[in-house]
Amino acid sequence: MALPTFINLYKDLIALPSISSTDTSWDQSNLKVINQLATWLEELGFSNEITEVPNVPGKYNLVSTYGSGDGGLLLAGHTDTVPYDEAGWKTDPFKVVEKDNRLYGLGTIDMKGFFAFVIEVLKTLDLTKLTKPLRILATADEETTMSGAQAIALQKAIKPDYAIIGEPTGMVPVVMHKGHMSEGIRITGHSGHSSDPDKGLNAIEIMHLVIGELKKVQQTFKEKYHSQHFAVPYPTLNFGAINGGDSPNRICGCCDLHIDMRPIPGISTNELFITVKDALSEIEKRYPKSVDIYHLHEPIPSYQCPEHSDLIKQAEIYTGNTAQSANYCTEAPFIEQLGCDTIVLGPGHIAQAHQPNEYLDLSFVKPTQEVINKLIYRYCVI
Repeated sequence: MALPTFINLYKDLIALPSISSTDTSWDQSNLKVINQLATWLEELGFSNEITEVPNVPGKYNLVSTYGSGDGGLLLAGHTDTVPYDEAGWKTDPFKVVEKDNRLYGLGTIDMKGFFAFVIEVLKTLDLTKLTKPLRILATADEETTMSGAQAIALQKAIKPDYAIIGEPTGMVPVVMHKGHMSEGIRITGHSGHSSDPDKGLNAIEIMHLVIGELKKVQQTFKEKYHSQHFAVPYPTLNFGAINGGDSPNRICGCCDLHIDMRPIPGISTNELFITVKDALSEIEKRYPKSVDIYHLHEPIPSYQCPEHSDLIKQAEIYTGNTAQSANYCTEAPFIEQLGCDTIVLGPGHIAQAHQPNEYLDLSFVKPTQEVINKLIYRYCVI
């Protein structure tokens, strides 16, 4: 069976909706994408292992392998996309449209399209010359919980030497990025009639104290930590959402605050969480059982590839671009737990992701395919 052309690989992948979202009305299984990739890779001689992500029904990972044993190269990506704003799209997000030297469609760069690049390169190779294993990893739910990559990290069933995650970096090697933490703080007070505030416990007033302490934490982060690799060189704490009360004539009985924190490499997510907990400890003592601090999702750690890795050196040579850091998060901190040097490197620009009319500039096609080809030969043939 002849495999599809590069453009048809793209079209077939984008045509399979695989949205992940914390909103259940949007959330979808990625199994059709996984099965399609497995079919193509099996045709190329790869062996496939498809596993359902633990505790996440309907979400699947694929590990596809040519060769055997440990080592070699892992080419990784996620199969899900974000939801889409239908009113903002000029074309059907699930139909690839070629226009103005671009391919438009949901997932063209973030990042189902990367698999089309990988398979197109594999079609041209004599895979029997590989002396080390080549693996393709396709994960679930990167856009929400990263549960797919976390499951792969926990299983530790594969042990590559090097890994490439094909997120859209403009083919600039990304070798470090900050982590991501979403934390909730809930204040539970005692509601009552506003005519006598002292007979209740106003959750908004306690939250006012909490915010004051967290403002001090922001300053602590700036003064205590530093990394010259980032434009914002310290961990950040952002006040993202707040909600409390239901009527001006009632004492507020409950108030919720959601914050975002971004740890830099070398600083653990637990260290930042403990800093917040310690900052609010006196308020917790003053108002027993009124302050609850919790994770909105499991923290995503920061990541940094070893500075002197051969992977960084070769990626800079092959792309002609100097390695950089990034402000966004990827699956890299989980993939590197497999024991492999890991970088993020892929076609397209992050500026086109997560918005209507996502597109791949076709000028990336030939250079990206050449780089993938060279990386496979470097780590699976020599």
